Amino acid sequence: MKNQTKPAFIHVLLIFSALFHSYSTSVSAQEVEDEQEFSYSEESGKGPNQWGNIKKEWSDCKTGKNQSPIDIPSRKTKVIKNPGRLDMLYKPTEFIVKNRGHDILLKIHWLKSAGSIKINGTEYFLQQAHWHSPSEHAIDGRRYALEVHLVHQAKDPKVKHNLAVVGLLYKYGKPDAFLSKLLGKISATNDEIHEKPLGFVDPTHIDTRMGGKAYYRYIGSLTVPPCTEGVIWSVQKQVKQVSKEQVHAIRVLVHDKAEENARPVQPLNQREVELYSPI
Repeated sequence: MKNQTKPAFIHVLLIFSALFHSYSTSVSAQEVEDEQEFSYSEESGKGPNQWGNIKKEWSDCKTGKNQSPIDIPSRKTKVIKNPGRLDMLYKPTEFIVKNRGHDILLKIHWLKSAGSIKINGTEYFLQQAHWHSPSEHAIDGRRYALEVHLVHQAKDPKVKHNLAVVGLLYKYGKPDAFLSKLLGKISATNDEIHEKPLGFVDPTHIDTRMGGKAYYRYIGSLTVPPCTEGVIWSVQKQVKQVSKEQVHAIRVLVHDKAEENARPVQPLNQREVELYSPI
């Protein structure tokens, strides 16, 4: 019996090692969560212009040619009519809210699923959502009050573009209903409380009509270190509204209360931006 148990144990160990390697590779492409490692202030010596020098694995922040965010040139986009909906198969699930110091993060509770989106036949599962103020992306030179990023990842790490991010822009106006509910739940999240269960959240409530709208599409990168490239970006064309009070509340919740948490726009270089527009 001992001779049979040992091979079986080794077999299980090899499977676990393979799964761990796949998970590690997947996670390594994700955003850095320790706000002490970088800053949005150039005066700190760890600002956006220095990100690529802080760590070797962050070199894309300095040398990458397909970086995000960008200034979207709306009049120079390639218009694609009747592309179908940006299929969003979200569902309510348990989330955790985390104060990362540079932003407020909503992430999926461990082993839960909030659904996915489909792009060109590949399914990307929602991992987290976070907010930047002012907006990171600009349209024709204009940056907006706020931007939310919904970060998705394909299960297969061998997929060419393993990460997909949906961006929504907000201008000042009426309060946003989803943020009103969210801020009411996380108002107690401060410098001392970095992470706590949030309960069930329905991602479709961020924008109930999100899947049927026109959106800009391009290949870019994560907008925080390690600035990983090969990210599929879908930035909604229609701009939502948010109140000044809500933007202020989001800024107050993080450590850098008066600091903007938006990376400057990056060169477009030779990339083409497409506009997927329903008829």
